[in-house]
Amino acid sequence: MKPSLPKGTRDFSSREVAQRNYLKNVLQQTFEAAGFQPIETPSFEKSQTLLGKYGEEGDRLIFKILSNGEKLKKADLKALEENRLGAFSGSLSEKALRYDLTVPFARFVVQHQNDLVFPFKRYQIQPVWRADRPQHGRFQEFYQCDADVVGSTSLWQEIELCQLYDTAFTKLGLQGATLKMNNRKVLAGIAEIIGAADQLIDFTVALDKLDKIGFDGVVKELTEKGFSAAAIEKIQPLMELSGTAFERLEQLASFLSSSQIGLAGVEELRFVVDQLDQIGLKGIELAIDVTLARGLNYYTGCIFEVAAPKGVKMGSIGGGGRYDDLTAGFGMKNMSGVGISFGFDRIYLVLEELGLFPASVQNQTQVLFMNFGEAAALKANQLIAALRDSGIRTEYYPDAVKMKKQLSYANQKQIPWVVLLGEEELSREEAVLKNMESGEQEVQPLSILSKKILEKLA
Repeated sequence: MKPSLPKGTRDFSSREVAQRNYLKNVLQQTFEAAGFQPIETPSFEKSQTLLGKYGEEGDRLIFKILSNGEKLKKADLKALEENRLGAFSGSLSEKALRYDLTVPFARFVVQHQNDLVFPFKRYQIQPVWRADRPQHGRFQEFYQCDADVVGSTSLWQEIELCQLYDTAFTKLGLQGATLKMNNRKVLAGIAEIIGAADQLIDFTVALDKLDKIGFDGVVKELTEKGFSAAAIEKIQPLMELSGTAFERLEQLASFLSSSQIGLAGVEELRFVVDQLDQIGLKGIELAIDVTLARGLNYYTGCIFEVAAPKGVKMGSIGGGGRYDDLTAGFGMKNMSGVGISFGFDRIYLVLEELGLFPASVQNQTQVLFMNFGEAAALKANQLIAALRDSGIRTEYYPDAVKMKKQLSYANQKQIPWVVLLGEEELSREEAVLKNMESGEQEVQPLSILSKKILEKLA
């Protein structure tokens, strides 16, 4: 059998794991500095927990887990005979891999509500799965990195989440990303203005594809959904908004002047933009994008999406928004929440493309003790234990093979220092310390060898 991976999945090398850990640590530090607490949820949920929360298109991308054993006997064969494939598929599966972290989080909040202090601020970094078509920056198994606040309707939460993006990207050295904002109330207002208030979901789903299929593609999809030519024509001016965030909000307010819900959305955006302008952002650019829709059905207020710096070919690297009643589906009403997601894997690719990973994150071995046989093995490993206790990443070559092979191993692993401690050196209570980059060697007494290595690596 030829070894291969399922499409949309990846292996990670030691270098990649070290860099991913670096990214994860920066994000964790950013969240915890703002009072967010970590949680984890299972990799799979009951199908009924997930289905119906993401819209029709999202539901199609959920990986279902096939029931086994006696449970397979519950399969709805009649549905198969009647070509009701959805019902038949559902009867074969009671569980599904999580599609995102937000819906499981809503389930978590309801289940553990008596143990939580509200407003509850959580972050979560775990893998999710989507049966999407794999392409650059899009995988079927990938990590999401979420930060959410539930139990508060205050727009200051939106402001804090925008600051999280800015702080994290600044720490990573990622300058020039654009934080795009819109509001689902604005979109509801637009649908109202064009006479399609009852088709809001169809409108947002089509608009959410603008970057992928272009305006002509959006027009085609809206037409197929029954939108009139007159309604579509009214949308055209919104594609031409220009100027600063404040100027675009003024233009938007004018367009929505007869829509109460639309104007409410504009005012929410204006408050967030105004406060961020006064607080100041370090490196991220803020933009109002009226075409931003975020296709997920549970969003109700401000919505966000982060675009990679110009010149980097990558889709969005973050997104999120306000969801006012996501927990209602689990029996807990009036629990407003707002959250954002960092596109962990996409951010990784952007950092790699821009060369922003520090060389120090590799975590490779710093010192290699060469193996010259049993006589010096015990002393070498005693010294290695002391160095490891001091935080120095140290290895002992396991086999007493030729020196050339051991030095080649050190070179291939880019180990900067090698210790030569054989029977002769041991009798003199000293060792040879070799700099693998310069080739220089120096003799050091065993009594101060650890101290000298620590000084050289400081």
